[in-house]
Amino acid sequence: QVLSDVFNAPVYTIDTANSACLGSAYRAIHGLVAETNVSLADVVKLAPQPRLAVTPTPGAEELYRPLLKRYAELEQKVIYNPTSSC
Repeated sequence: QVLSDVFNAPVYTIDTANSACLGSAYRAIHGLVAETNVSLADVVKLAPQPRLAVTPTPGAEELYRPLLKRYAELEQKVIYNPTSSC
C-alpha cells in the first residue's frame, strides 16, 4: 500500500517467486534482442498475468507529492555535487 500511496499508482503483482529476478531476466532478454527492434512488450507477452494488489489511498498524493519533490531535489544535489552535505 505504501508504494501505491507514495507514487500515486496502482500496484500489480504476479504469482511467481522472486518476481524482481524475473523482471531483470526479461530486461536482459530485451537487451539481447534490441538490435532486432523487438519491443519489451513482445518479450514479456508470455509473462504471467499481473493481478491488481492495491490502489492509492484517496488524499495520499497531497501528503507525498511535496516529499517526492524534496527527495528528487536531494537526489540531484548528491548526483551533481556528491561531496556536499544534504
